[in-house]
Amino acid sequence: MGIFSIFKGKNNKPGGVEAPPESRLRGEPSRLILDGDAERARQREIARATAAKIDAIESAMADDIFNTPEPAWGSGARRGRPGAANRPDEAGDTLPMLEMQTTELLADDSMPDAPVYAQTAPIIEEIAIMFANDQMAVAEQMLLESLRDVGRTDRTVWWMLFDLYQVMGRQDEFDNVAIDYASQFETSPPTWAPPQVVGADEVPFAGVTPTEVFAGVLDAQVAPRLTRLLQLADSNQVLRLEFGRIQDVTPEGCQLMLDTLTALRKRERELIVAGATELSELVRSTIAIGQRDASEAPWLLLLALLQLLNREKDFEETAMDYCVTFEVSPPSFETPQNVATTNTITAPTGTECFMLPAVINSGANALFDAIDAYAAHAPTLMIDCSRLARVDFGAASAMLNRLRPIAAQKKIEFRDMNHLVAALFKLLSYADVARLFPHKY
Repeated sequence: MGIFSIFKGKNNKPGGVEAPPESRLRGEPSRLILDGDAERARQREIARATAAKIDAIESAMADDIFNTPEPAWGSGARRGRPGAANRPDEAGDTLPMLEMQTTELLADDSMPDAPVYAQTAPIIEEIAIMFANDQMAVAEQMLLESLRDVGRTDRTVWWMLFDLYQVMGRQDEFDNVAIDYASQFETSPPTWAPPQVVGADEVPFAGVTPTEVFAGVLDAQVAPRLTRLLQLADSNQVLRLEFGRIQDVTPEGCQLMLDTLTALRKRERELIVAGATELSELVRSTIAIGQRDASEAPWLLLLALLQLLNREKDFEETAMDYCVTFEVSPPSFETPQNVATTNTITAPTGTECFMLPAVINSGANALFDAIDAYAAHAPTLMIDCSRLARVDFGAASAMLNRLRPIAAQKKIEFRDMNHLVAALFKLLSYADVARLFPHKY
């Protein structure tokens, strides 16, 4: 259980807030527009008192008003050019290019629908510009005011506000908005996952990140690849691990992966982990409480993944099940350090990503030169935006100009973007040269 002793710092704050069922009123204006804590509390009490009656009335009316119920967000077919939804890309690793007049940011098959910008509200573009120019307070006020009108039908302003609060490190405000979001759209609230903060004495990393994509069965045959990963760690401070294509696991494979994660943490390597949620669910499906003769490796890998995901509640519950099954003391939860988890958007096998820094300001010619050097040998440019918080408006324009010649010869993809940056890039017509993949809520 060495991996549990190498994380530092106890996290006592939950990652998200579950919206109480009784507060989910369809069409209810966001409670953020009410002034004062007392008024907010009063409105919540009114909602609790009347929710049951409203839900009953609306349930009876639903069949008369709608031909079919509204599907859960992201459960419908992916939007795109007619006839192209299931058409594989020529290379087999990236998505087919949609027609340029599409008003969507692009998604892939492993994601819910990406943000839809049919007739994008001008306020979204204005907010993107304010944020790009580091006008955080102005952007926040504009977003809060937009929830009452644009936010009734367009989730983009909500997602932008979530990203703004995460960039600013304001978890309390994030959690409050998450409750309102869950009530407005009758869905699970987003969880808090701020970008990793770089210390004042540290140089923020930007550049090529070795990426290891695991696929198929995680078994004993993965050993050579994990050995190679540890060798890459000798000369690289940051590594990206893609778990989204793993389809099955064995106890031997779980033990090897657990040992590798432990070794990487002991070396204090920074990890970008994609698909950890999917892998944790897969591992969980192979274990059963009370099977004492089974291997402990899947249990310990599951606990390690839950720590990487910073899911304390799930970790504690699983740890108790582990304790009951094997009659040993359960490990304690400790907040992971130098780890960022992203959505399960898998890169092409054997590729390298180029990680952008947290902030890109004017005068970033050295960064653009590094991207040019990366483009010289990369078959597809995979730009990792998982740590990117903000891009200055002028810098975004300059980077677009540098990418245009590259786009004429190679495919470019921006992965794991926050929605504020995605809105800015759409405004500047980045979709003409690259595929844009914002992270999902």
